[in-house]
Amino acid sequence: MSDAAQLSTSLRRGTLEFCVLAMVEREDCYGTEIVRRLGAERSLATTEGTIYPLLSRLRRVGWLNSEWSESPSGPPRRYYTLTDSGRAALAHFRTEWVSFRQTVDRLVGIGEQ
Repeated sequence: MSDAAQLSTSLRRGTLEFCVLAMVEREDCYGTEIVRRLGAERSLATTEGTIYPLLSRLRRVGWLNSEWSESPSGPPRRYYTLTDSGRAALAHFRTEWVSFRQTVDRLVGIGEQ
């Protein structure tokens, strides 16, 4: 794997679950929809093989709930919703992210005039 690809993978790995929580915060989503939306963001494109284990882990830690719902086209879909605990985790991430991003920006010289 090239250095650029490895860097991108490392950055994605550390933030992907919070991107998923933020998507579900806006509206309940099902797995394939999450994969599709992330795929629309070039630096976050991922596969179902990554997202479904991540969704299971987020359910196990209590940050997401899920419920099966009939689909207008095709089989039933499992929709994911954000729990109060997930909402708190996302709020904490947002606070930490701003501080982290500002520190990194300052250290690597972004935003300096």
